[in-house]
Amino acid sequence: MAAENEREERIVEARMKLRERYLGKVRATPGVGDAKPLGSGPKNRHGMPRLPPGQTITKGWPVLDLGRTPNVPISKWQLSVEGAVEEPVALSWKEFLALPQTKDVSDFHCVTTWSKLDVPWEGVQLSTVLALARPVQDASHVVFHSYDGYTTNIPLEEALKDDVLLVHTAEGKPLPVEHGGPVRVITPQLYAWKGAKWIQRIEVLTRDRPGYWELRGYSNTAHPWRDDRYS
Repeated sequence: MAAENEREERIVEARMKLRERYLGKVRATPGVGDAKPLGSGPKNRHGMPRLPPGQTITKGWPVLDLGRTPNVPISKWQLSVEGAVEEPVALSWKEFLALPQTKDVSDFHCVTTWSKLDVPWEGVQLSTVLALARPVQDASHVVFHSYDGYTTNIPLEEALKDDVLLVHTAEGKPLPVEHGGPVRVITPQLYAWKGAKWIQRIEVLTRDRPGYWELRGYSNTAHPWRDDRYS
């Protein structure tokens, strides 16, 4: 038990050091530092209106993907972090679950104009697995690669926010395959296409590289409170 506690403390320390490097940029992102956000309703934890412009609340959870639904057995699932890092990481399911786990409740905003509020999640903070890999000093972006071939990109200052998670549980149940199980990324401060389903690989970069929808005319930045849907 002492060894496990010590390991967890080292992981948390590495995550905090990484976040400290990018803290100024994190605080300046539109999802945190926008002086005139668009939208309506009471404010969320970051001071943004609860409902971004053009969105309607849904009680369901529509399924959107590229038309391919990979069914990846837990026994074969693996998550790697590579690219502009000092120590590439490859995690099995057991190793992933051994990392510090986080429970959080956040909202889910889809660019197709629906929002699902107060979703309870459980998983690992994305900043934790990035800290394990130790991004190089000039690292600036990550690209998510999914088991279905999907890709999407976000800046590191977005990736390192505390509520950006690699989730395996939603609403108290294992994440369904149609919603990206066994593990997907969630990005509450950005439109949901930035949170890749069926996550397989995280590539750290020293420059930006657009992903699947970004190359097809969707916004590269995807800030809901700026109605930032298309380029």
